[in-house]
Amino acid sequence: MKAAVLMEAKQPLEVREIALDKPKPDELLIRVAASGLCHSDLHFAKGDLPIALPVVLGHEAAGVVEAVGADVRGFEVGDHVVSCALIFCGHCDPCVSGRGHMCIDKPRRSEADGPRLTLDEKPVTQLAQLGGFAEQMLVHQNSIVKVDRAMPLDRAALLGCGVLTGIGAVFNAAQVSPGSRVVVIGCGGVGLNVIQGARIAGAEQIVAIDVNPEKRALAEHFGATDFIVSGPDVVQEVRDITRGGANFAFEVIGIPDAITQGIQMLAPSGLMTIIGAPKAGAMIQIPGMPTLNNEWRIQGSHFGAGAFTRDIPRFVSMYMKGQIDLDTLISGRIGLDGVNQGFANMLGGAQARNVIVFDDVLSSAAAHA
Repeated sequence: MKAAVLMEAKQPLEVREIALDKPKPDELLIRVAASGLCHSDLHFAKGDLPIALPVVLGHEAAGVVEAVGADVRGFEVGDHVVSCALIFCGHCDPCVSGRGHMCIDKPRRSEADGPRLTLDEKPVTQLAQLGGFAEQMLVHQNSIVKVDRAMPLDRAALLGCGVLTGIGAVFNAAQVSPGSRVVVIGCGGVGLNVIQGARIAGAEQIVAIDVNPEKRALAEHFGATDFIVSGPDVVQEVRDITRGGANFAFEVIGIPDAITQGIQMLAPSGLMTIIGAPKAGAMIQIPGMPTLNNEWRIQGSHFGAGAFTRDIPRFVSMYMKGQIDLDTLISGRIGLDGVNQGFANMLGGAQARNVIVFDDVLSSAAAHA
């Protein structure tokens, strides 16, 4: 199969022919229909986060089941599925306590089983055990979820990360309340989903912040009531426009200084939720006495802090009912060989999500919906 492979950090991805193993008893083979480009992929491509090379990036994918291992339950050939990086074991302490997204014993192939992917007979890493920038994915059954066949797969792909991480942080991690004041720092694909999640949750005021003024229209489309171009006075601007600070703040870009600013934007007893992934080793400064005196709370949110096997079908239903917008999230559809241009578009800052699409798979899936 063809896949976009990162051979060396800070270098363009290369479309290469990759050898694919046969499914083990607990694995499935997926024909990829669409795969979104996420900032997390870019972090690995730039070398900001470590990973074994070579690697097939991509973790936000959707496709059609082509083959099923002997021990797989709940899936069959022809099912439409969405992948998620939150592979879980089902038996560790976080899993049995209902926090499978924090699984500490993620299932993986043993050395005796050998790698799923090889290039020139050498192992190739799959990002998050997925590797969605490819024509096919060979994955464990606990890393996918079945979705309604009527759901367009290019939109469904976004559910596995951008939507799950953004709306999930609002619903599951922060539990934004009706009538509240919300600040969202960063209006990329995840940030826009935080915005629409806050709108659905009934927030009275949603202040969107981005360095790019061109993001205003998108932010307002998804529900922002106010938009601020980030600058040296952004904290005071937010405190003024929210009449004393936000009840909930979300940082979605992974910049330590922006996280510190988000904390300072809070009203008394406000909650700061960190979604963005800072570079490996980065430290965050927390203002001391203001945090204590105002009882500010600070938390992380890992992929929306929920169960993807529950939340993704829920989001499918919401999309089909017109309650969430996925169509506008897709800024561009590209082929596999356009992946590097997709990253360049992302760095340009004006777009939401570029999605790698395989038109023949999409059309076939739509015909059999």
